[in-house]
Amino acid sequence: MGPRRLLLVGEGNFSFAAALSSTLDPSTSLTATCLPNLVDLARDPVARENLQRLRERGAEVRFGVDCTRLAGAFELHDRRFDRIYFNFPHCGRKAGVAKNRELLAKFFQSCADVLAEEGEVHVALCRGQGGTPADKPQREWHNSWQVVAMAALGGFILSDVHPFSCEAVPGYKCTGYRSQDKSFHVEGALNHIFTRSLPLECSQPRIFRIKLGDQWFSFPEPEALVGKLNRGFLETPSCHPIKIINEKLIAELGKTFPLKRLKCSFPLLLQEDTSVLPSWNCDILSTAFWINLREHNSNSESPDGGTTQDMEDFLVSFSQLSLPKGPGRDDEEEAYEGICGQTKVCLRPSLLVHIQAVIQAPDFLPGSLHILSGPVFQKCHILPFTMPVFHEILLILGLNQNLKDGCLQSLLDHLKGILDSLLTQKMLEDSKLSSSVEFVLQPNGKDYMICAEVHNLGPDCAKDLIIGSVTTSAASITHKDQCFVFVSMNLDLLAMLVWSISDWRILWTFDNRFLKNFVPEKMEPFKSYSLYPPCYVHDISFWLDEKKGFDELEFHTVARAVSQDTVISVQFLSRFQHPKTEQVSLCYRLTYQTCDKALTQQQVASMQSQFRKEIEQRLHVIPR
Repeated sequence: MGPRRLLLVGEGNFSFAAALSSTLDPSTSLTATCLPNLVDLARDPVARENLQRLRERGAEVRFGVDCTRLAGAFELHDRRFDRIYFNFPHCGRKAGVAKNRELLAKFFQSCADVLAEEGEVHVALCRGQGGTPADKPQREWHNSWQVVAMAALGGFILSDVHPFSCEAVPGYKCTGYRSQDKSFHVEGALNHIFTRSLPLECSQPRIFRIKLGDQWFSFPEPEALVGKLNRGFLETPSCHPIKIINEKLIAELGKTFPLKRLKCSFPLLLQEDTSVLPSWNCDILSTAFWINLREHNSNSESPDGGTTQDMEDFLVSFSQLSLPKGPGRDDEEEAYEGICGQTKVCLRPSLLVHIQAVIQAPDFLPGSLHILSGPVFQKCHILPFTMPVFHEILLILGLNQNLKDGCLQSLLDHLKGILDSLLTQKMLEDSKLSSSVEFVLQPNGKDYMICAEVHNLGPDCAKDLIIGSVTTSAASITHKDQCFVFVSMNLDLLAMLVWSISDWRILWTFDNRFLKNFVPEKMEPFKSYSLYPPCYVHDISFWLDEKKGFDELEFHTVARAVSQDTVISVQFLSRFQHPKTEQVSLCYRLTYQTCDKALTQQQVASMQSQFRKEIEQRLHVIPR
């Protein structure tokens, strides 16, 4: 790693640059710039003295540098700065918030041209100017400089914020308040640290191939799941928190119960066949993501021009798909023709669909805890703690009918102990933030919901969060003297509770900074690298087609797909019926916000426009 390079812009009397230069390692280079020319500064004795100190220390000084056009001030080979400082930016005189926002926006866009890939931009603002909750008191958004929104225009996210301390740089005197030789009011000032975010680009659904017999077929990933298939969080080399929590659960259960860990070789794709589902869960297919398989030439490019991937987890056999058999046809022939005829299959909505396969396997061992973990996919409404894809862990235990009650209670007691231990984190030496687990008996008198009382995930989190279920079932054909217990838990929610992660979407980020937070031996709270991302609100109203009806779940799914999961809230506002035509109109409010990427007002406006087109086409409504 070469010497660090620092760039200071908007210097007034160069006192900050002079003070900072005295603290730097010799291998660090400093370039200090200002907008005025040297002649204008020559009249200021403080500036002359600071410039002399900078030159003696080997710092580079440039005059007439416009911080909104930094690329023009530096040659191409000389542009990669590790850190850029801009202290108390201001347009001068009595410029209002709009002018200063414009200055910040152009500055951040300019920084993108000269900042190193992993560099930082430090912006110090007076109390209240930034408009984030870090300001005390916080200004109303419309009356602030909206620093996080302006930074997003340059592709930056706020990664840290802390009080600005003049004492940390002895000799610094900030000047230029309203273009005068006066200091800014630095009491309560904050230093905002920005980093680059991954680009929010319009991702095309990838094309996946599966092999059925000797023939290849392909399908595009559902738009609402773009970037969420084939991620391998539970695979051996992974250090993802989902894997860490899965391994800890299994290790703790293994201390009490004999375990049989099942390889997740079950197919992710299922045909519509309710015979694979327990009678108490047949409606689970109603929220599944349905897809059409089409014949695929493995030597050709994907028909949609997207990326084609093979998915080992998707390689399913004809028997696993359980395609219907017609009279006088053999299994393979019928299956092949069914596939070629645009057979509809779905991504598995739950591991519960594999229960019968596990129980009826020749090597099923009653009394042992069979464990299966893997990703599942369900359409759902856009809410803070509901997710269209998550990792499920399924525990299957076969019990002797006569010992059922005692064994079940033992399992529940041990599971509660394990979960309580995992969800209790030592945050301070003498203080704990915890989540206590309860098994809530259901009205049928035999099943349970697993609920966690949550205290540490913010105001949007329900006090009691459902993280799983416990279901008992009668004997099967192959095990007539046995009854069965099925425990299903959402590993993603568990990981969020354990590490105090408030947004499930961050679990799916491609940003490498996320995984640096997690070490199996340490269960420390997650520290976000994207603070106070801006929110954008748009309302939409539309007329319904009386003949078609309205599918609100599909409305949410389209919003999720079009916005690339940046819609965090869909709020129903009103219903209006025209007094003459009796036509019905609905109005909803959509709130856009990312958790790990820069998002601009212009990008959101484009998404909202596309959303209007998509709901008109897919839901047969008429936007107003």
